[in-house]
Amino acid sequence: MSRKQNGGRPVKLSRAEKREIQAIIRRYKGDGKPHTAQESIPYEVMYQDGVCRLNQRSFSKCIEFSDTNYQLAQPDDRTATFEYLCDLYNYVDASIHVQFSFVNRRTDPAQYARSFEIAPQGDDFDDIRAEYTGILQRQLTRGNNGIVKTKYLTFTIEADNLKAARARLERIETDLLGYFKMMGAAARVLDGAERLEVLHGVFHPDGELFRFDWKWLPTAGLSTKDFIAPSSLRFGNSRVFGISGKYGAVSFLQILAPELSDEMLADFLNTENGIVVNLHVQAIEQTEAIKRVKRKITDLDAMKIQEQKKAVRSGYDMDILPSDLATYGTDAKQLLSKLQTRNERLFMVTFLVLNMADTQRKLSNEVFRAAGVAQKYNCALVRLDDQQEQGLMSSLPLGQNHINIQRGLTTSSAAIFVPFVTQELFQGGGAMYYGVNAKTHNMIMLDRKRARCPNGLKLGTPGSGKSMSCKSEIVSVFLTTPDDIFVCDPEAEYFPLVQRLHGQVIKLSPTSKDYVNPLDINLNYSEDENPLALKSDFVLSFCELVMGGKNGLEPIEKTVIDRAVQVIYRPYLADPSPEKMPVLSDLHAALTAQHIPEADRVAQALDLYVSGSLNVFNHRTNVDIENRLVCFDIKDLGKQLKKLGMLIVQDQIWGRVTANRREGRATWYFADEFHLLLKEEQTAAYSAEIWKRFRKWGGIPTG
Repeated sequence: MSRKQNGGRPVKLSRAEKREIQAIIRRYKGDGKPHTAQESIPYEVMYQDGVCRLNQRSFSKCIEFSDTNYQLAQPDDRTATFEYLCDLYNYVDASIHVQFSFVNRRTDPAQYARSFEIAPQGDDFDDIRAEYTGILQRQLTRGNNGIVKTKYLTFTIEADNLKAARARLERIETDLLGYFKMMGAAARVLDGAERLEVLHGVFHPDGELFRFDWKWLPTAGLSTKDFIAPSSLRFGNSRVFGISGKYGAVSFLQILAPELSDEMLADFLNTENGIVVNLHVQAIEQTEAIKRVKRKITDLDAMKIQEQKKAVRSGYDMDILPSDLATYGTDAKQLLSKLQTRNERLFMVTFLVLNMADTQRKLSNEVFRAAGVAQKYNCALVRLDDQQEQGLMSSLPLGQNHINIQRGLTTSSAAIFVPFVTQELFQGGGAMYYGVNAKTHNMIMLDRKRARCPNGLKLGTPGSGKSMSCKSEIVSVFLTTPDDIFVCDPEAEYFPLVQRLHGQVIKLSPTSKDYVNPLDINLNYSEDENPLALKSDFVLSFCELVMGGKNGLEPIEKTVIDRAVQVIYRPYLADPSPEKMPVLSDLHAALTAQHIPEADRVAQALDLYVSGSLNVFNHRTNVDIENRLVCFDIKDLGKQLKKLGMLIVQDQIWGRVTANRREGRATWYFADEFHLLLKEEQTAAYSAEIWKRFRKWGGIPTG
């Protein structure tokens, strides 16, 4: 290195001048190491459609998928899921890098608890609301409540430019979504903002709110990394790193076991604190994998020959070989056989576990717990010494592995890390408490109004708590919504609860003065212009129960009943006043007036309920159902009338559903002993039809 004098002749620089110039060059050129948290994050550009450019030629996209009830499924279903997962792995070739990420992140406990508070409404039940809120918040402390569990699959490819990368990523994305659909897991592709939010969640384990908008980038002069980076990153310690005042450690799973269990991954994720588990999977071309295994077998055979020569020289049997050499040789040949004769491929797998905690002591406890899980399955969890930064960046769902510690696994061995445990049912908003998950002991919170089909059935053995579950749901609906609630109570179990909630109890019996007319109808009874079609179905079901018999109503009997229904409702539909509403005696008279044997047979069966001792339903309705909580107590109707009572109550509630629909109010209907309505064919068909209509008309029935 030299400089020129005024005369143009070069003059050598002094040693001090050289050092000064080199220092200036280093300062402006950099030393190649990241000096800010943003520089540590290993990607270049995040695009709005979710494509991330990791470097000049690497691009990735991310799929979020939901859990399935894998561990609660039957063996055949579990086997099918495992086989679909094997198909997914076999689909991935050597040009696609796959990363499964499982992020367990704790939310703010205080804010989380406040989400269960039931706001007081200034009525007589605020003390019950406060007590119910306390029960839910105590239940919150059990299980893993407050842990948000998300699962991602990130896939990375190499391409010459963004346009080519997008085209290929879209094709791969479509295929992968198809595999998740076959496994029964809902999956969707994340856009750019959603991927940034996931990265922000890993860097901010306390659940700090993510604020970002693409419009802010040009005006603020910032990059996307500025919105997700932690306040600080410290990698001075070889085994622990610091992140925003917390401590973290990344370990890798050393797979030592000859056989793996499909419950290992679930046990890692079953923690009360945050944890991030990543599975990097890189496929090897089949021909290259076979060549690699054959080379290893050749090396083992050469070692075997050397051992045999040594045995001959030492004067002992040449068949006596070191046990490890014999075992490895057998395993290598079995692996080669699998690759050549079965639908197996070879993958290089890196299993990383990221733990974070507030203090180093808590962090040690978390790492020790995770190491215990590994030990349980005869594996070892080893800390990444002097590679904590690379481990943290490999734990981000970006699809890039910076750790060169890999384990070769076949398709079935890699797929044993099944990414499914059990499906959690936890909705926010107006969700209600329905118990705890049998596997994870987390709370089940469900808003049935938001479900695809809100209809419900509670199944269980006698005494298993079906009625108690209904009562709990009634209390939840009453305290948290303004909806109407109706109960059909064949065993008089619900009236104490209804009375405590200041509801209305309608007692139907042969001696009661409360009457309900089974032939009540309103002009909104059906979606059709003529409401008689649906009402005729009800009357047919009613007559089927009245007449009994094994074969139900004959076709001619159905015809005469339908003809009579048309006759008795004609005056009311012409002038819909209450005094013109028909009753059973009008139906009886219309049947008798037809003067044919089939009509007479139906009329004779109705005699008992029109003029006989069971004429409790031959009156116009005299109860005013104004309360939002109504219980129909039909216990004293007796065995002969109980099924009729349940059918009539169901029809009455359908009338209320049609009225509430106009007002935009939901109607809940709880039918105890609902199975009684499913024994006769016509009655079962009518009940099924009504339940289908309930969903469309804002009704939420439960049997």
